[in-house]
Amino acid sequence: MRRRLATLDNWLNPYSWLVTALIVSIAAVLRLVGVDRPKGYIFDEVYYPTDAWDMLQHGVEWDEKVNGPAYVVHPPLGKWLIALGEKAFGNNELGWRFPAAIAGTLMILVLIRVAYRLFHSIVLAGAAGLLMTLDGFQLVLSRTSLLDIFLGLFILMTFASLLLDRDHYRRRWLRALENGYDPAGPRNPPLIFPWWLMVAGITFGLACGVKWSALFFAPFFALLVIVWRVQARRSAGADHAVLRGIFGGLGYLILSFVLTVVIYLATWTGWFVTNTGYFRHYRQANGMDEPPVLGALLNLMHYHYEAYTFHSGLTDRHPYQSWPWQWLLLGRPVAFSWKSNGNCGAPSCAAEILLLGTPLLWWSFLPALAALVWFGIARRDWRALAIGTGVVAGLLPWFYFAVADGRTMFSFYALPALPFLILAVVYTLGAIMTPPGGVAAGERRTDRQLIGTIVAGVYVLLVALCFAYFHPIFVGQLIPYDDWSARMWLGSRWI
Repeated sequence: MRRRLATLDNWLNPYSWLVTALIVSIAAVLRLVGVDRPKGYIFDEVYYPTDAWDMLQHGVEWDEKVNGPAYVVHPPLGKWLIALGEKAFGNNELGWRFPAAIAGTLMILVLIRVAYRLFHSIVLAGAAGLLMTLDGFQLVLSRTSLLDIFLGLFILMTFASLLLDRDHYRRRWLRALENGYDPAGPRNPPLIFPWWLMVAGITFGLACGVKWSALFFAPFFALLVIVWRVQARRSAGADHAVLRGIFGGLGYLILSFVLTVVIYLATWTGWFVTNTGYFRHYRQANGMDEPPVLGALLNLMHYHYEAYTFHSGLTDRHPYQSWPWQWLLLGRPVAFSWKSNGNCGAPSCAAEILLLGTPLLWWSFLPALAALVWFGIARRDWRALAIGTGVVAGLLPWFYFAVADGRTMFSFYALPALPFLILAVVYTLGAIMTPPGGVAAGERRTDRQLIGTIVAGVYVLLVALCFAYFHPIFVGQLIPYDDWSARMWLGSRWI
């Protein structure tokens, strides 16, 4: 029973934190050095940094042309985070890109600790961190003032909190059994308050405060919590594990979601405390009653309705739009910046920032997902379910909207799914390295482990070399045009 309810208890392993610190330091250097280049706005930076600066002045997004509130269709938290950088460094490239670089670095920190919890392996945790560090897709979004990097961070933090909640729940059950609790007896089950589930509600509220697409994860994460509750009760030998696991955790899930709503509303504080926000007094302007608190909430609901209508009806064509089935294949990356002037030592030059995943890494996602399903079913591994749930939540809803209404989409919508895709790759590497039953402490290394470790090491090395080759078009380095053209592996699809 102890084995079935086992969790990772050596969080303070100094070697794991040493590896974490080393990889995070490398990631920080790659994301912060030269983050203020190129100069000027690139791609959608024409929107979010300017909104953030206006929010510092007015408390809400502002339209300088009409000297009035601006109509925007994303919640304000991501722009407030950008505003923190502008407050610290000014309304310049460093100011509006610094928060994104910090968020991208923190994503790697959280991913390493999540991988360490899942795999109980410093090597695999380090591999997960290195793969994200060396991914051009995450690097570009970490060096650009868009919203998606903040969304990805808060979604990953929510998943990490749910993992900690799972451990907390199982530890409390094990403690109750060790203290003599009889799961088949008449006594009530142990009272376990899920503190980490409440933390997940908070971080998920922050994610929703950046972009509404965070809501795609809500039903999948809720289902994961319920499944883990049921599995823990079964492992403990409790009666009626399914029903009590569902209904016993439902109330706390609802409480966690209430926290999500509270935190989400708190991200709109600037809109609530001013009288100048768009639709702030919509009811009053249209001859309807507007009670002090309820009226503001009703006005905000109308704002949300209008923004949802905009999103659902957005079908304008864009040269860099793509469909979800193209994303993992790198079928249509987004060109963030391009210039051809400058001296690169060749007759013609090119400097581009291309939102492109490191090809060798991204093209391994689909086989890794197939292996995840295979090993997960063959080994009945809860970790495969957890990783797969994140992938499905991050990608599947976009397939629905692509088919249902042909909504305009871009590849950076896949960012929240990226940590789970990398975990799928690392899970597969771990499965190759170890036998189905695992390896006991002190057990002699097998040939399979040795060969698997070499394969994993060579794979990570090849990803690093691929990243180095494409690095100039991740950061906008001026290179000869022929060198740039040589990196356009899929021809017109990447141009």
